[in-house]
Amino acid sequence: MSLLQVSNLTFCYEGSFDNIFEEVSFSIDTNWRLGFIGRNGKGKTTFLNLLLGKYEYTGSISTDQHFDYFPYKLSDSEMNLTADELVETWKPGVESWKVICELNKMGVDCELLYRPISTLSFGERTKVMLAVLFSGENEFLLIDEPTNHLDRNGREIIKNYLREKQGFILVSHDRDLLDAVTDHCLVLNRSSIEVVSGNFSTWWENKEKADAFARSENEKHLKEIGKLRSSADRAGRWADKNENTKIGYDPIKEHDRSISTRAYIGAKTKKMQSRVKNFEKRIEREIEEKEGLLKDIESVDDLKLMPLRHHKKCLVECRDFSLRYSDSSENTLNNLTFQLLQGDILFLSGENGCGKSTLIKAILTAAEYGNNTNIPRDKEAIMVTSGSMELASELTISYVNQDASKLTGSLKKYAEDHKLDYSLFLTLLRKLDMNRIQFEKNIEEYSEGQKKKVLLAASLLTPAHIYIWDEPLNYIDIFSRMQIEQLIETCKPTMIVVEHDTRFREKLKAKKLEL
Repeated sequence: MSLLQVSNLTFCYEGSFDNIFEEVSFSIDTNWRLGFIGRNGKGKTTFLNLLLGKYEYTGSISTDQHFDYFPYKLSDSEMNLTADELVETWKPGVESWKVICELNKMGVDCELLYRPISTLSFGERTKVMLAVLFSGENEFLLIDEPTNHLDRNGREIIKNYLREKQGFILVSHDRDLLDAVTDHCLVLNRSSIEVVSGNFSTWWENKEKADAFARSENEKHLKEIGKLRSSADRAGRWADKNENTKIGYDPIKEHDRSISTRAYIGAKTKKMQSRVKNFEKRIEREIEEKEGLLKDIESVDDLKLMPLRHHKKCLVECRDFSLRYSDSSENTLNNLTFQLLQGDILFLSGENGCGKSTLIKAILTAAEYGNNTNIPRDKEAIMVTSGSMELASELTISYVNQDASKLTGSLKKYAEDHKLDYSLFLTLLRKLDMNRIQFEKNIEEYSEGQKKKVLLAASLLTPAHIYIWDEPLNYIDIFSRMQIEQLIETCKPTMIVVEHDTRFREKLKAKKLEL
């Protein structure tokens, strides 16, 4: 057993307004399968980079373990090399037969090692990199969101593979994956860090109970503080009123009043004032006990959506629709027949490369949505279609691209370019738990999850007949996923969604189109 001990860790990026970590201390066992949970922008990837020694910090991080990190970085020139040629760069000294053994455990053909990286899908790259990652010895492995962009089958392979491993930190927002492969959780709360035993569901169940207790205690303290303030105010008014009777009196009404009465009134007033001070001390104690009760509660604001109503019931209809690109002899889509009715939520399902994004592009093109620069397009290949695709006239579509990495510039410029109300845009980002400090930064400085929230906020602010979201939850934190689930359940917009998060799909109970 080996420990990773963090003591009084403090870190902020150069020129930043706020600390990412401040006086943080905890310890973890490097044999654990540790799930790393926290909001977007809380510092999960930053902490992994601190372990790798990429940044300077104050405090200490001590362990006798070596670290390795997934995913391995790839330059443009390396995209033309094979994984076998890159193995020595990724993990010096690793033996190829060990990598092949790890690929076999995932049920993956070792020929992937000998194909150029550029020809591999996201899923294939992930499997190869994980095989290399686990081919070493005596290492504590740092795994950063391995299931992004993977289809359901790919996620199952990764889940079953990691379930048999130990000695890693897994950053993921996939609740199903966290439940299946982790035995402890490292949680970045709003104002604290905790290490707990169990998987995500165990932690979440305990957190809901703790939050409910904290709210109950907070309510109890608020009521007690209210009662004490009311009593203190009443006693104070009595004391003031009594004090005012010391000087001056009506000799007719108070004919029996003697000179000693003034001293008696003073003593009585002093007693009442002492009672007021006791009330104030008790109020201070109650406030002190109340402080901190709600500091780590994850409360989410309700989101709103303004879907447009169309006069037609059927918004999209395909009959025997097939599509291929002009530079290919094979169809990407074959004989699709389906209807999208108003109020439907349609999940596009299938393996990576089966044509989900292609179908979305075809719908956007048919809706004359092609002037939007966010839509992925092929520079040379032309879509060649057969069969029919019919869309209701004058459809307004709100689209979320799966790739947010190219966003740049200020939020204000982004809002102007997309004709969004800037104040409402910022309000919605706040509801998605974006800190106001982030509003002063350019979007390229955001985490990947925060960039995705920019796209989602823009979509939510756009009244539309159809919302088309292509992998909207990649990099989005667990709490925001639940928030978006609640929004869709409540507002029931017409949607076409590509998303591989199992819990998200189960929650919405939507229609499924298998490609």
